[in-house]
Amino acid sequence: MRRGWCVVVLAAATLNCAPAQGASSATESAPQSPPHDRPTYYGLLRARDLTFFSLLHLDLRPAHALAIQPGSWAIEASVGYQNTWSLSPEVERFLTHLPGRRELGPAEVEAIRALPGENYLIDAEIGLLDLTFHHALTEHWSLYATASAVAFNGGIGDSTIEHFHEIFGFSSFGRRALARNRVRLVLDLRDVQRVEFGAPTRGGLLDPTFGLRYSGVPMPERWNLVLEGAVKVPVDGRRDFLSSGAAEPGVQATLQYFGTRHAFYASAAAVRYGGDQLLPGMSRRIVPTGVIGIEYRWSPRTHWLLQGYASRPTRGRHETELADLARTKFQASLGVYRAFGSALLSFAVTENLQHLNNTPDVGLQLGLVWAPVPET
Repeated sequence: MRRGWCVVVLAAATLNCAPAQGASSATESAPQSPPHDRPTYYGLLRARDLTFFSLLHLDLRPAHALAIQPGSWAIEASVGYQNTWSLSPEVERFLTHLPGRRELGPAEVEAIRALPGENYLIDAEIGLLDLTFHHALTEHWSLYATASAVAFNGGIGDSTIEHFHEIFGFSSFGRRALARNRVRLVLDLRDVQRVEFGAPTRGGLLDPTFGLRYSGVPMPERWNLVLEGAVKVPVDGRRDFLSSGAAEPGVQATLQYFGTRHAFYASAAAVRYGGDQLLPGMSRRIVPTGVIGIEYRWSPRTHWLLQGYASRPTRGRHETELADLARTKFQASLGVYRAFGSALLSFAVTENLQHLNNTPDVGLQLGLVWAPVPET
């Protein structure tokens, strides 16, 4: 909790500070002219949840706030990277009492399996590449399609995270017992037994997502409502760590308010999850997600964004005795947008909050949108 609130307080202070000297003047042009002569805003971060148990499922990115002209198109590319160290309380106690560092081997796995109750350990870094094509059919209707690729690796972030915990007096959660920058997966749960040393897959393509967006609901001035429906389509059946093998539909509504220097956003989504080979006992369910955010115009071309994310947990309380797996996921992101002509660059850092064992420790996201203005 202390680490999470440090992130939120620091982010809030950043959003409310004044623009630095030398920032772009108010007359500098923006990449797209918004409707009703309001200032240009870009919307919530278009980043998906990178939680290990959520990768195979549909995750609706919050709606953007850009005005794409009818008949035109846009290309959106984003790279997400996360570090996960997630484990059950019994495994944390076991690792905390081990002297020195070591490779996780058969002896340690057997000791974990001998611990009372359900237990698990997930140690990995995951990279995700998203490529989305948008096409505006009319002023209010648009289509999009998203293709994603994922890779699992040991990464390079363990040392930095350990030092961060050390500097601010946070617990290491047993990290110091094992060698850094490895991929380890030990699941000793009620209905699944699985052990992976090293990357469980060389990576590959996730299931594509196809969506339809509508933004023509009559609203008061400065307000906008975006409605969206999407479906994740399995293209090659169930694939380990790449596809659940089930089609998953979802709907989303995003409310947007555009002020003079700030914009406020609230998004609510619901997705019908299919099966999951990592958690085969998980029942099909409706998974709700909520996102709220505030965007601040530092200058016409540079904006800051602070947003919070909450989603239903991976498993229900009747499916697991582990509290963190049955608790709501909370994450906070601090990001910055920078416009360059017809392109928009974004960068964001995401930190888990409150329940630290059901979301990644830290995530990074770099995005690029190119929306060429059609010739007239």
